[in-house]
Amino acid sequence: MTGPPTFELGEEQLAVARRARGRGLCPECFGRLLGRWGHGLSNPERAERLAAGLATALPEAGDACPVCGGIFGRLGLWAERAERAAAPYEWHRFTCGSRWEPERLAAEEGLWAELGSAWGESARAAFNRELGKLLEARTGGSGGPDRPDLVLLADLAVGRVEVTVSPLYVRGRYRKLDRTLPQTRWPCRRCQGRGCVHCQGTGRTYPTSVEELIAAPFVAASQAEGTRFHGMGREDIDARMLGRGRPFVLELLRPKRRTIDVAALAADLGPEAAGRVEVEGMVPAEAADVLRVKEASPEKSYRVGVEGKVPLGKVKEALSVAVGRTIAQRTPARVAHRRSDRVRARRIVDARLVEGAEGRFTVELRTEAGTYVKEWVEGDGGRTEPSLASLVGVPLKVGFLDVLEVHDAEVG
Repeated sequence: MTGPPTFELGEEQLAVARRARGRGLCPECFGRLLGRWGHGLSNPERAERLAAGLATALPEAGDACPVCGGIFGRLGLWAERAERAAAPYEWHRFTCGSRWEPERLAAEEGLWAELGSAWGESARAAFNRELGKLLEARTGGSGGPDRPDLVLLADLAVGRVEVTVSPLYVRGRYRKLDRTLPQTRWPCRRCQGRGCVHCQGTGRTYPTSVEELIAAPFVAASQAEGTRFHGMGREDIDARMLGRGRPFVLELLRPKRRTIDVAALAADLGPEAAGRVEVEGMVPAEAADVLRVKEASPEKSYRVGVEGKVPLGKVKEALSVAVGRTIAQRTPARVAHRRSDRVRARRIVDARLVEGAEGRFTVELRTEAGTYVKEWVEGDGGRTEPSLASLVGVPLKVGFLDVLEVHDAEVG
C-alpha cells in the first residue's frame, strides 16, 4: 500500500530549481526536473513545492515552454483524439505511447545536464502516464502495459493517434476428414497469390483450408481483418487428422469485437465445413498459447495403408526390428525446396500390423515428433535409412495415411 507523498527538498534539489528559474519552463516541465525525487506527487505539484521552497512564483503554463512546447497543456485534446481513434473497436484495457521529435528529447536531456539534475523524468514517460490517467477517467477503461486490447500511440509531430489492435486468440483441437484440404491457406506458387491463368485468377492452389473453414464464423463475429493459424505440427494434405484432433490456436487480427461466444461459434462452423473439418474444446486463449503450441514436440500415432507384394510374416518381422530403432531421415525430396537439407535422427516408438491381404497391408505406428512417415515406409530413394521398404526388401508405396492421435500433454 502506497504511503503519503514524500518530497523533502535539500540544497541539491533547490539548487537545480534555482538554476531553472527564468528558463520559461511550464509547471509540468519545471516539476519534472525532479520527477524521480520522492513519490506520490504529480509534476505540477512538485513545481508548487519547488516554488514554495524558493519563495518564488510558480511558472505559468503556455505554448512557449522550451522543453515541451505546450504539449502538456493540450492533454485533453490528445485524449479526445485517442477516443476517436479507438471508437471503432471494443476494448477494455489499453496502454499509451507517444512519438516525439528526437531533437526535443535530446534538448531535454541537455537541459538536465546543464542544470545538474540527476532526477529528471522523461517528457515522453510523463506524457504517456498522464494521457493514460486522463483516458481512464474519461472512458472507464484500464490503462497499463498488461495485455492491452489497444495500444494508442500519439504522434505529436503529425497530430494524430495511431491504434494498434491486439489480436484475439482462441484455441482447440481440429479433426480433418477431407484428404484434399491443406491446413492453412496455400497461395498459388506461380503467381504468389496475385492471380494467374494457372490458378484461374484465384491466387490459390487449393480453394480453401482447415484454417479458413474454422476461422470463418470467428472472423464474422469479431469483425477481424484476417487470421493466423498456429497448429501443433501439420499433416499432409492427403492425410486425415482423426482421434481427438490436432491442437491449434487461431489468431484473429485487428478484431473490432472482442466479446464473442466461442463455444457457440465452434458448434456451428457452417455448411462448407460439414463432413470436412470438426473442432472440439474451443476456448478463449492468450498469446502465450501460441508459443506452447509451436514449441511442443509430442509423439504421434498413425494408421498407414501400404501397397507392396510382401509376405505378412516378413512385414511383422520388419516391424519388430524397426521398433525402438533410430532412423536417419534426410530432408525429404518433396519438401527440400522449403526446408533446410539436413539429416534428422528419429525413432519408431511402436509399430504393429493391423490387417493385410495380397499386395497390401495396414500398420499402426507411434513415432517421435518430426518423423516423416511416408518416407519411412517408402525410403525416399535412400534418403531415409532404414526404411520399412529396405527392411522387407521390396518396393513399398503409401496408399493412405491417417493421423490417429497427437500425444500432447492434454492427451498423454
